[in-house]
Amino acid sequence: MAHLLVVDDEPSARSTLALLLRKRGHRVLEADGLTSATARLLEEVFDLVVTDLRMPDGNGLDVLRVAKAHAPETEVILLTAYAEWKSAKEAIRLGALDYFEKGQEPDELYHRIDKALAGRALRRENENLRAQLRERYGLPGLVAQSSAMQTVLDLVERVAPTDATLLIQGESGTGKEVIAKAVHHASPRAARPFVAVNCGAVPETLLESELFGYMRGAFTGAAVSKLGLFEEADGGTLFLDEIAEMPAALQVKLLRALQSGEVRRLGATQSTTIDVRVIAATHGDLTALLAQGTFREDLFYRLNVIQVVLPPLRDRREDIPALAEHFLARSGGKLGRELRLSPETIERLLRYPWPGNVRELENAIERAAILARRDTLEPDDLPPHVSAGLQLGPSPQLPRQTTLAETERVHILQTLERFGRNHSSAAEALGIGRTTLWRKLKEYGIDR
Repeated sequence: MAHLLVVDDEPSARSTLALLLRKRGHRVLEADGLTSATARLLEEVFDLVVTDLRMPDGNGLDVLRVAKAHAPETEVILLTAYAEWKSAKEAIRLGALDYFEKGQEPDELYHRIDKALAGRALRRENENLRAQLRERYGLPGLVAQSSAMQTVLDLVERVAPTDATLLIQGESGTGKEVIAKAVHHASPRAARPFVAVNCGAVPETLLESELFGYMRGAFTGAAVSKLGLFEEADGGTLFLDEIAEMPAALQVKLLRALQSGEVRRLGATQSTTIDVRVIAATHGDLTALLAQGTFREDLFYRLNVIQVVLPPLRDRREDIPALAEHFLARSGGKLGRELRLSPETIERLLRYPWPGNVRELENAIERAAILARRDTLEPDDLPPHVSAGLQLGPSPQLPRQTTLAETERVHILQTLERFGRNHSSAAEALGIGRTTLWRKLKEYGIDR
């Protein structure tokens, strides 16, 4: 059921149209001119306005302007006489959806109204879907309170609207695919496919056909032609996880596809043009693989346009309580329970090293939520290995009272130490230039 407004100074024409629209299941209000229509439009939001062009106290163009100013998503159809076609075309320029010439078959008007309402419903559905995607994958939905992850998200927010190729590096479980999806859903490609493949999980003999597809008869068993993942992702994003596992022969084909924007299926005689943004990820050290000669240098530089380095969870402990609460709320929602973490449980989570990173934390919280007998989760609700793997010594303290500058100084020092005080690597991990790093070292009085 849609909410409609019919505007016409002729009572019989107005009431007849309103009556027929009500019989079609719509909620319909009436107005006899510009003044009453304006009052209605300022009080309520309508899905569609059907208005006569000529009225004693104004015209349909004025109704159109008021409707669009109050609710731009409201659709407007104007009823005109043949001699008024110039005004009708002006109405289209001002944002009217359509105009209908009086004297035509009424069924045609109802058809146009149905079409307008169907289009509005589809747009509303698409917007709701986009909102859900933004909530699930968008950058504002990512839990990141630590300065290390704030640096990552700042970089991601800047590159998401572009078509730049990304290389995401980080240990297993740090959230590389989550970041890739966030980039996709924050980009102009959000309405197109996000296609992911783990290059290390697909046998070498099948990976080529998975990526590039094949033609019927290309090999034994190829009974029908099949699209490759590049073609499936056309217009969207292709996420190549564990790119370091890609065989050398396929690295050549991937490089060619990235350079030319074309792919050729196995057994095909012609190439197909594609429009795909590639995001690659690896938990390995590609620099070491370059030195060993097992990963192509030219492909590395083609993929490494923007490098995103995800810190392990042990280096972003400030995020653990927020992440745990986030996962607990999601699990509790599925179970229909409102669950909480006791202070002792949070303390226990902070002292565990999390070798499996965010994925391990998520699994641990989900398990605890399912098995917990109480609504407040205590340490004994956590998986046994979390208790068994506790770190010795005092519990890490969260920098709740530290300033942003102090937090940044500590993070820079930790990053420098992690990369053996290599300024280039540290700057890359921090997502800043070497000049910026040097300036901050001087600013914070850090020995270079």
